[in-house]
Amino acid sequence: MDPAQQKALNALEQYTLLSKSATSPRAAADLITQATSSPNTYVFAELLQTPNIQSLRTAAPEYSRFLTLLESFSWGTWAQYTSTPDLPQLSEAQSLKLRQLSLLSLSSSHSTLTYSYLLSALDLPNTRALEDLVISSIYGGLITAKLDTLAQCVDVSSVSPLRDLKPNSVPQLIAILDDWNVRCAGVLSEIEGQVSEVRAKAAERKRREHEQEGIFDKALNEEIMKDSRNKAAGKRGAGDGESVGGTEPDRGEAMDLDEAFGRGGQRNAKRGGKFGGFTGLGKRLGG
Repeated sequence: MDPAQQKALNALEQYTLLSKSATSPRAAADLITQATSSPNTYVFAELLQTPNIQSLRTAAPEYSRFLTLLESFSWGTWAQYTSTPDLPQLSEAQSLKLRQLSLLSLSSSHSTLTYSYLLSALDLPNTRALEDLVISSIYGGLITAKLDTLAQCVDVSSVSPLRDLKPNSVPQLIAILDDWNVRCAGVLSEIEGQVSEVRAKAAERKRREHEQEGIFDKALNEEIMKDSRNKAAGKRGAGDGESVGGTEPDRGEAMDLDEAFGRGGQRNAKRGGKFGGFTGLGKRLGG
């Protein structure tokens, strides 16, 4: 249970117990005045349902009007009180409380309330009186709100469950809840559709990324294989070049040797000629 509601119920409990002894119309009327003037009582359904309080409905008008007054505090507003004739005059404490409860009801249906609207609905004389009322309601735990003096409005963020249900209001409340349920289901369906769309886009994006990674990996592998083949071909070309280069020096050396032998042969021939000359000369001398 909400702490503010529990506090209000605890404050009302003593008046509910006292109602058992309020057997006369005057005593019941006085008890209503005391309960509605107490600073911490904001809910009145339990007191309203007690037999001695309900007996005022058939009492004389001077007493039955107190039952109508208690109903105004239970689920009514300041505007309803002022529009209902012959109701008892309110004390300052009662006037403050009924205006606070009326502000609570207005805040339940509107999150932003203008100063001009509240001044009219609560029958307040000026802005200062309105701001004092709102501040007292905030500190009393009735509402959570902020005063925007520049924009001349009251921004309400939450309200306490401190208003009683009006008789025969349950079917209307059920209809409101059914409508709220339908709207929530529609919002939930829309959110689920958006979530499915986001998931589908994420899956498609992941698929494209995977596909691009595959293309990149394939291109990279082909480039690596191509580079490997080029390197292998280069090594084979270098090996052939070394083999050919190795024969060239050999041929060169052979040519050098041939030339050397050739020159040597010529030299030997010359020498032989000389010797031959000597030989011939010897033959001539011998002969």
